[in-house]
Amino acid sequence: MSPNMSPLELHAAATPDQVAYRLIPSDYCVTWRELELRSRKCAAAMVDAGMQTGDVIAVYLENHPRYFEILWAAHRIGLYYTTISRHLKQEEVQYIIEDSDAKLLFCSSATLDGISPERLAGRGVHCVTMDEGGRGLTSYDAWVGKFGDDVSLPERPEGTDFCYSSGTTGQPKGIKRALATANQFFRVGDQARSSWKAFDRNSVYLSTAPFYHTAPVRWNMSVLRAGGTSVLMEKFDPAAALAAIEKYGVTHAQFVPTMFIRLLRLPQQERERYDLSSLRFAVHAAAPCPASVKEEMIAWWGPRLYEFYSGTELVGRTSLDSIEWLAHKGSVGRAEFGQVHIVDEEGRELESGQNGVIYFSGGPTFEYHKDPEKTRAAYNDRGWGTYGDIGHLDDEGYLYLTDRLSNMIVSGGVNIYPQEAENILAAHPAVVDVAVVGVPNEEFGEEVKAVVQLQPGQEPSAALAAELMAYCRERLSPIKCPRSVEFDPALPRTEAGKLLKRLVKQRYWPTETKIAH
Repeated sequence: MSPNMSPLELHAAATPDQVAYRLIPSDYCVTWRELELRSRKCAAAMVDAGMQTGDVIAVYLENHPRYFEILWAAHRIGLYYTTISRHLKQEEVQYIIEDSDAKLLFCSSATLDGISPERLAGRGVHCVTMDEGGRGLTSYDAWVGKFGDDVSLPERPEGTDFCYSSGTTGQPKGIKRALATANQFFRVGDQARSSWKAFDRNSVYLSTAPFYHTAPVRWNMSVLRAGGTSVLMEKFDPAAALAAIEKYGVTHAQFVPTMFIRLLRLPQQERERYDLSSLRFAVHAAAPCPASVKEEMIAWWGPRLYEFYSGTELVGRTSLDSIEWLAHKGSVGRAEFGQVHIVDEEGRELESGQNGVIYFSGGPTFEYHKDPEKTRAAYNDRGWGTYGDIGHLDDEGYLYLTDRLSNMIVSGGVNIYPQEAENILAAHPAVVDVAVVGVPNEEFGEEVKAVVQLQPGQEPSAALAAELMAYCRERLSPIKCPRSVEFDPALPRTEAGKLLKRLVKQRYWPTETKIAH
């Protein structure tokens, strides 16, 4: 395959009328012939706009029918593509666009309130809208419409994603990988352990999350690259997900734990209504899954659940199947590529069973855009990379996550990892969601507080707060348990299920106060 020959050209030649992707419930379908032609015209428009190899486009759209057409256009001509959540505030959106050095921005009437076209134009960002032009915006249809079906593209290396961290613990940072090696993650890994991600032309992938998130970007691009079909949910609905698995013969699907919880809440009759026999791999990640929830899902779907632990930085990845998990409950698996190391505060590697910072050796490298200091902090003096999480290995090399290093509470000199208390409180029948954080304490520096979202029908009360604290103390060392409980109608989470703990902590710490961990 020549450097500029896209996999799309091969699939369009082999199966031109087969559906490459469809959106549900709208049932908007795009065939391989259409995807190849549309992305080629879009890529030609990008070249015409002066985009050079290694330049950046930003995509700030809802779950739009042309989303992956734009990403493939950038991919075909060696560009980085940065996808932005439509739920961010305007200053957050502007920050990512400007920090990424994007030269092109794709937006729509649904996201226009999140940007200032005039400010972006002053910074040399050309804005293209999926709707009618105006306000300095170029209409997408007119922009690509001047190119014929026979337009050719220059020979360039493949482009790749330039994703920003979710900002759960601070300002989002762009994760950038060299174009020459960026797409190797499609192919790296222990094949025996990564069969859950081995796509081909018979694969049908159910994409349940917003398109902008790193996992949907990478997984859908990977499925399409292999010639499989993507079924893209415009908005997650548990019954609609089950119906889609049956209707389209879904073989692979990805979920976050909150989706499992919504699936399990469906009436038994609704759960048993659909034929899920085509589903081979139900993959989950992004947030901790309560053991009770995973056990229920395995009991319902059988040993089709696969869990992985990784990050946007992709310094390493672990995974395990259902059978392994049942034998190692709570684990996130063994390494697929590279090697896992547990390291203490002095940089010494720890033995199995001891908690420390999780590092990977032998994995791909990356850099945080415009932040060499943070990049250096992600690697130790041996060149091992970390996501900043705490955990331990068992004697068989299975990894267990304890918490994020940035979430650690230091109370009276004792290190407390709040995920332990969160896991226990999440199992209480009155609780739907929980965040455990450190709050100011004059004597100890910090003390443990639980912020709880209750199940529908449950009412906040001092008695319930006392019950939750006692429930935790019965199952965990008292020093790790909350000394107070506050109720919240809805905890802040990303659409990928990640808890925005920094927003919870900000309520209790004066802005000038620094938490020294």
